[in-house]
Amino acid sequence: MTIPADSQTWRDLIVVPRRDLSVDFANTVAWRGSAPAESLSGMEDLLAWLLSAKVLPTRAVAGLRKWFNAHPADAARVFAETIVIREALYRLLDAVATRAPPPNDDLAKLNGALAHAAPRTSLRVAGADLGWRFEAKPTAAGLIAPVLWSAADLLVGAERVRVRRCANDRCLWLFLDDSKNGTRRWCSMQSCGNRAKAHRHYLRHKGK
Repeated sequence: MTIPADSQTWRDLIVVPRRDLSVDFANTVAWRGSAPAESLSGMEDLLAWLLSAKVLPTRAVAGLRKWFNAHPADAARVFAETIVIREALYRLLDAVATRAPPPNDDLAKLNGALAHAAPRTSLRVAGADLGWRFEAKPTAAGLIAPVLWSAADLLVGAERVRVRRCANDRCLWLFLDDSKNGTRRWCSMQSCGNRAKAHRHYLRHKGK
């Protein structure tokens, strides 16, 4: 793959990955336990997600969009590879949430992606914070390097004990449990939590 000479807009980026960034990426499929709803249908959706998640700034997304539009075969391949990595991340994080052994094949996929991702070698000032210098590339690992960092940090860090799977078996979204007593069960009380309450209410009053 030839990287264009005008790829300067993809370089010298600064990113401060949220600790739940990889969880959010894994959750770009909703209702995994019932009728899976995919929110990423192509490269344009992926770039839009990277922009909204603050992985890439507008100028980098614009440059990458231009490049991928000029190389549709590469765009399709990179997108497909990115989805494969996403599914591996979901299964690895789900294994942590359910206290199961990490699937070896998925760990190998993550390690392979990390090997081709931008390394974290330089810190830069990002407003009032510090962030990692990040050079994006038009490859699967090159686009989502901060997501990969986030996943690796969660998998080996102390916060792995906070990774949860939604108790709604039709949902199965992942989340980080920041509740005081560590007993949160739902990805969102406004959605799955309220559905569960309504269902329990229905069962209690059924037949009365």
